[in-house]
Amino acid sequence: MLDRSLLAATREQLLRELRADRGAAPHWTGELANSSLSTATALSALILAQRGGVAGKDTEQAIAAGLDFLARQQLGDGGFGDTDRSRSNIATTFLVLSAWKLAGNPADAMTDDPAAARAWEYVNRQGGWAGLRARYGKDRTFVVPILTNCALAGLVDWRKISALPFELACLPQSVYRFLQLPVVSYAIPALVAMGQARHFHAPSRLWPVRWLRSSAIEPSLRVLRAMQPASGGYLEATPLTAFVVMSLLSCDRGSHPVVQDGLRFLRASQRADGGWPIDTNLATWVTSLCLLALADCDAIDRELDAPAIDWLGTCQHQIRHRFTGAAPGGWGWSDLSGAVPDADDTPAALLALHRWQEATNAPGDWFTAWRPRVESGIHWLLDLQNRDGGWPTFCRGWGALPFDRSSSDLTAHALRALHAWSKQLEPRTRSRAASAIARGRQYLLRQQQPDGSWLPLWFGNQDLADETNPWYGTARVLSAFAELGWSDEPAVSRAVAWLRATQNADGGWGGGPSVEALATGQDATKAAWRPPGITPQSDASRAAPTRTIDRSTVEETSLVLGALADIAGGRALADANIIRGVDWLCQAIRRAEHRRAWPIGFYFAKLWYYERLYPIVFAAGAIGRWCRLAEEEPSADRQPLSV
Repeated sequence: MLDRSLLAATREQLLRELRADRGAAPHWTGELANSSLSTATALSALILAQRGGVAGKDTEQAIAAGLDFLARQQLGDGGFGDTDRSRSNIATTFLVLSAWKLAGNPADAMTDDPAAARAWEYVNRQGGWAGLRARYGKDRTFVVPILTNCALAGLVDWRKISALPFELACLPQSVYRFLQLPVVSYAIPALVAMGQARHFHAPSRLWPVRWLRSSAIEPSLRVLRAMQPASGGYLEATPLTAFVVMSLLSCDRGSHPVVQDGLRFLRASQRADGGWPIDTNLATWVTSLCLLALADCDAIDRELDAPAIDWLGTCQHQIRHRFTGAAPGGWGWSDLSGAVPDADDTPAALLALHRWQEATNAPGDWFTAWRPRVESGIHWLLDLQNRDGGWPTFCRGWGALPFDRSSSDLTAHALRALHAWSKQLEPRTRSRAASAIARGRQYLLRQQQPDGSWLPLWFGNQDLADETNPWYGTARVLSAFAELGWSDEPAVSRAVAWLRATQNADGGWGGGPSVEALATGQDATKAAWRPPGITPQSDASRAAPTRTIDRSTVEETSLVLGALADIAGGRALADANIIRGVDWLCQAIRRAEHRRAWPIGFYFAKLWYYERLYPIVFAAGAIGRWCRLAEEEPSADRQPLSV
């Protein structure tokens, strides 16, 4: 039986914590995890700047603090993970070795240093340079930056690095799609800086090619400068900014404004413990999520939350974005100058605005004032839809890279936003949205995996062999199907069956041995674990696993329970196993497990992060929806949620 008193108490606790976290500010900011990868790249850039005499004051102390941070992050297997709760990976470990080498560890002494020796043993066990390339497969957008950093440290020959066509940056962005060039605007800063570094250190042996490339240096640098935000940080991201800075420094361009502003950003981004996060913050994203969670808990307060709504409105991009060329109307993940509008933050903001309107019974003049913003956001989403019916992250494209490839989680989010506002749109826009929704529905039906799950693009589970997160993807799609009235689709039954079959022994979902290891103080560096039946995405024979050893996460359990409440409604109240999951979540909150965020987020190419607010926000949203269900008395003829 559902413990209604425990459920209500959990809801009140989460609401208190959400309110307290915002404090007197108009919005939530959250906090991203520190990252060994970010720290290593920032250190490499600062060390090269110090060598070139352009580092600025206090750089020596910043480097010392960063090196001390890295020394505390090495794991039992000798490698380094992206966060302090992540498994080791070969990319981060190579970048740490590069930073150590640049800091003064000579090449012939690398194996004499115990920490470095253990790190080298780890990367060699992972396949060395071939293992690094294998980790990213066909996606080279992160392999070349890592190899560039390693080359700057003298760990790899420049001729082993692909010669990036930085000349392409001189072309208008519209040409890229027309010629189907494998370049997206996100990659242009790295393309220019690292392409120029490769040309500087290992120029082509053909003089016409050398001449042509040299003639493109200054024009491409002007493009790079024009794309740099006021903060100095490209995408507000430490790794990307550090890669650009270190590459230009190696070309004797330490006085260039791009380098100087990039160094300013890196110095300002270091945390008190010496580490760097992957990005400055996700303030816009977490504010939207917090508002939605408050709405799920029926706790929107017109007076308290109006500042957050007004602030959210100021975050909408009003001019064409110079980084991606994106049209006005979208929202990025932060209010900072380096953020870029995308197809996850834009639907989240639109949904938060709609839930605010519903919860406060906002008068007609409110929507009259907000209509231009809403219509602009809707048009931005409609214009982004790919030909396959799905939504990509940043830009329409041909599906070759993560940034222009459609994904299930983004598509489900976009469909929810379009549906929420559809009745209030102008007739022509409403008709266009209906067509887009129909195409998006077909895309999602095609993307369902043979086992019934859906896979997201930007979220993962580090304890699965293929590092996907089917719980996140399936939950997001099911919530969209529920809101759009598609609960009778056969795909829904298959998805619910998969969720029921993958419930953990403790009652929750997701997680794995690394969660258990952290909770019990064990070493979380054992080989990647795969529960029976969960195989890589390419394996068409995936079957629902039976899982007996693991520890669930608050984030994944909350997402699944919220989706089951959406899609099953009152039927979920009669299902003992699902109620057991609700009880696990409430008890986990009582044990304060929601204050230990878990790395379920991907950032760029398999770069893990966790966000402090995710478990609180996801749990509040799920508990709020279950509190609504709990107001219904289960009837004698109600059938359990079974397939």
